[in-house]
Amino acid sequence: MNTWTAIVVIVALLVGGAIAWMYLRRRRTDALRTRFGPEYDHELNEQGSRRRAEAELRDRARRVKRLSLRPLPPNERSRYAGLWNEQQARFVDDPRAAIDQADHLVEEVMAKRGYPIADFDQKAADISVDHPHVVENYRVAHEIAVRQKRGQAGTEDLRKAMIHYRTLFEELLEDRPMEAPAR
Repeated sequence: MNTWTAIVVIVALLVGGAIAWMYLRRRRTDALRTRFGPEYDHELNEQGSRRRAEAELRDRARRVKRLSLRPLPPNERSRYAGLWNEQQARFVDDPRAAIDQADHLVEEVMAKRGYPIADFDQKAADISVDHPHVVENYRVAHEIAVRQKRGQAGTEDLRKAMIHYRTLFEELLEDRPMEAPAR
């Protein structure tokens, strides 16, 4: 084998390796986009780099996989559904208290399901793994609840927060990740 043949073989192997690496990287990105849906774009925006965003999403998935998440037994689901209905009815007379209680109920159901109840950002990150299509609802509702405590949220804001909390609450009660929309 002469020198030129060896160089051509080495270059071909390097090009083949680069193509394989790019293909695998693309598949990993596509898998994360599919799994996390809109949360992928949210994290990309937050991190400012695809590499950091994807590392964060993979870390979340590993973290949540280690948790002992469990569905609620039927009697607990019924009890929490009843408590939620009470808060929705309470909203008419006392929207601020209903939002506080809605936030509390979501947190309580998360704890019962096995999610650690740390700071809000960690709760949202954990929820994003199995419920990526509703985690933004949780962020918006929580942000409104925080503004409400400072006296900066009107009744229409509180109504929106209640709707957003309800979407996540229903997902948590049913113990099913939201289906990714068909493309």
